[in-house]
Amino acid sequence: MQADSAKIPISLLTGFLGSGKTTVLNRLLRQPAMANVMVIINEFGEIGLDHELIESATDDMVLLQSGCLCCTIRGDLIDTLRTLYSKRSRSEIPQFDRVVIETTGLADPAPILQALAADSLVASRFELDGVITTVDAIVGDATLDRHIEAVKQAAVADRILLTKTDLVEDGACEALERRLRELNPAAPILRVSEGDVSPHRLFFAGLQNPVTKSLDVQRWMQVEKYPHADGHHHHAQAAGDVNRHDDHIKAISLVVEEPVPGEALDNWLRSLMQFRGPDLLRFKGIVNVAGMPGPMVLHGVQHVIYPPIVLKSWPSSDRRTRMVFITYDIDENTLRDSLRKLMRESNAPTASR
Repeated sequence: MQADSAKIPISLLTGFLGSGKTTVLNRLLRQPAMANVMVIINEFGEIGLDHELIESATDDMVLLQSGCLCCTIRGDLIDTLRTLYSKRSRSEIPQFDRVVIETTGLADPAPILQALAADSLVASRFELDGVITTVDAIVGDATLDRHIEAVKQAAVADRILLTKTDLVEDGACEALERRLRELNPAAPILRVSEGDVSPHRLFFAGLQNPVTKSLDVQRWMQVEKYPHADGHHHHAQAAGDVNRHDDHIKAISLVVEEPVPGEALDNWLRSLMQFRGPDLLRFKGIVNVAGMPGPMVLHGVQHVIYPPIVLKSWPSSDRRTRMVFITYDIDENTLRDSLRKLMRESNAPTASR
């Protein structure tokens, strides 16, 4: 099935205070591949764009020499996206074919992702390509210990940039990488020095394969990297540290062998959204819905599920339902048992692991 090429991909650049977002963004904006990209930043003064990059400027927008256009958020992000799309359609601003949103260092990315999915007009014009998170190699471990926002930023990422790696020993980087992989098994971790990273390594993290222009569910989900119930590993808790944020956030994969009745799936997702929505930081899934010839691809954040995509055929011979979750204080048993109960009520056998 071909992806909707009309939608504009959005990449979210996040990371805790001082983790190097500004440096990464400034280096990115110098590269020709960033031409025709719209960058949305929270405050122009905060981000500190290199003035050598700027070709012209208005009150809320700057045109960069690379061809990239930067805009500041004066109000709501959704209003900003709507306005930019409208101006693009009327040729009032240069055409852009990608949006990069840079968040503040204290931002929890989940509500931002939720907002992008919840607005019907934005969802019909834009699509989430991926979340890029910067983590400071020097103080990253301590930051994860102290700030839940930093843990969430790493947990929901599609790409993790380990910055300032030239300033620490390899052993320190490896230990932090192990911790990050426990939080987020599927996200590639890229070591970055002085913010130098190719846009091609950051973008195209979404469903669409940039080479074939088709939907690549296997690459997008990478479910095989997630541990099952008997394969979870937990980072050793430091002595006296009773508030380690990692202990609350879990990466979970759920596999269901039998087709899932549509009613059971709807009821399960509805109940999860209603009762545990804030604790579902992010999830992805390819679901074998009973009676459908092809699978349904789902992904969502907190209370919101992105519009489902129904594929005409399966991408491989594996017909099992496979879902991956990043959760806050929700364990695998809760997810598995609640789905199994609803499937039993629909008189459908299930085998999950």
